[in-house]
Amino acid sequence: MVRLETAIFDPWSTLRDFEQTHDMGDGRSGAAAVFVGTMRDFNAGDGVRRLFLEHYPGMTERELERIADEAVERWPVNACLIVHRVGLIVPGEPIVLTAAWSAHRNAGFDACRHLIEALKHRAPFWKREDLANGEQRWVSENTPA
Repeated sequence: MVRLETAIFDPWSTLRDFEQTHDMGDGRSGAAAVFVGTMRDFNAGDGVRRLFLEHYPGMTERELERIADEAVERWPVNACLIVHRVGLIVPGEPIVLTAAWSAHRNAGFDACRHLIEALKHRAPFWKREDLANGEQRWVSENTPA
């Protein structure tokens, strides 16, 4: 499942809701690997007051679905979840949630790491930072893993 959010979301209740609506408590999954990314108040040595995250509707969701499908094909996972914010984000708010459920931890960890790393490099998002000094800049690259 892939979802884009325009408002702040609670990653932990999102996980709980997903597990309940997708019957993840049926005993097939002995592991759930989760990554939650939050906005920092700094980047590249500068203070950041807020971030505006643009996307290309339709294209972004399709790429995220491809990334989730790859994880399901590569590892024995029972389910994957990607939730990503778009629009205006302030420090401390969650930006991204990736999760993978599997019978064993290794597959869950590997699939979850694939979800976030592939997303960071391939998903069509554009980030504009409003800096503490009043300037704006477009982020040209993601932080290394």
